[in-house]
Amino acid sequence: MPRGTIRATVLIETILAAFETDEILWELRDHSAGLNCGRWDYIFSYIKKLRRRPECVLPDRALVTMEQPFLRAYAALVVRTCHRRGIHALGGMAAQIPIKRDAALNAQALEKVRQDKLREVRQGHDGTWVAHPGLVPVAREVFDGHMSGPHQIARPREDVRVTARDLLATPAGEITADGLRTNLSVALQYLAGWLGGMGCVPINDLMEDAATAEISRAQVWQWLRHGAHLQDGRPVTATMVQQNIAELVQALPERVGHAGPGHDKFSLAGRILANLATGADFAEFLTTVAYEYLD
Repeated sequence: MPRGTIRATVLIETILAAFETDEILWELRDHSAGLNCGRWDYIFSYIKKLRRRPECVLPDRALVTMEQPFLRAYAALVVRTCHRRGIHALGGMAAQIPIKRDAALNAQALEKVRQDKLREVRQGHDGTWVAHPGLVPVAREVFDGHMSGPHQIARPREDVRVTARDLLATPAGEITADGLRTNLSVALQYLAGWLGGMGCVPINDLMEDAATAEISRAQVWQWLRHGAHLQDGRPVTATMVQQNIAELVQALPERVGHAGPGHDKFSLAGRILANLATGADFAEFLTTVAYEYLD
């Protein structure tokens, strides 16, 4: 096959990769199709690599959006690096999924996707991706409406000046009881689904995958390790975490129904999650721990 027939797009989804975007493109050279922002794995990587630093404790996951300075800097750096080298920069995944049961909620979800893609195309990205094929028309409409051609490589973004400090800046924000419970609920439901054979699990109208489950359990571990306090003043303790997990194990199977992969795995998922969230050591990946329990 002629050289260049096969090309690769590299996901920049670890904090260390953000420091080597030029080097990654150089290694690929003629085989590169561009770089892609992998926001969820990137956030998990930020927590994992900086987990022992008390100054790097993140707030509620819901507050860690692409508008946060460290994520905005990361995305802008990907665009600048790619366009300097004449190659495509792709935005991140919108996690929303269509909500067929409620037209009003569906409209809200679609608007969140639209705003996310609008931010990306204005930032200079040449394309993007979504969690569900039903969202493709929304993303396509935004990009087609704001790009005069098939890409924006002619926009070099020379105005972007990203430093190491920018990439490592910890976002401000509160840690709440709702945020703690949401993290545990998402991680528990994902683990139960994963043990039942599902790689992506729809939860609360979002498509959760291993990366978002990793963020959820890693944040809880980080909060515990550094003695974080909730917005109401209470410290995050192992007892609090274990009590929340126990309550969720009892309540969730009833709420999500008794059919489908993972419906009978909540007790096991709860035990795994408790160890992951409260253990002294930080497991590199939750899936490598859970592999031991697969049939």
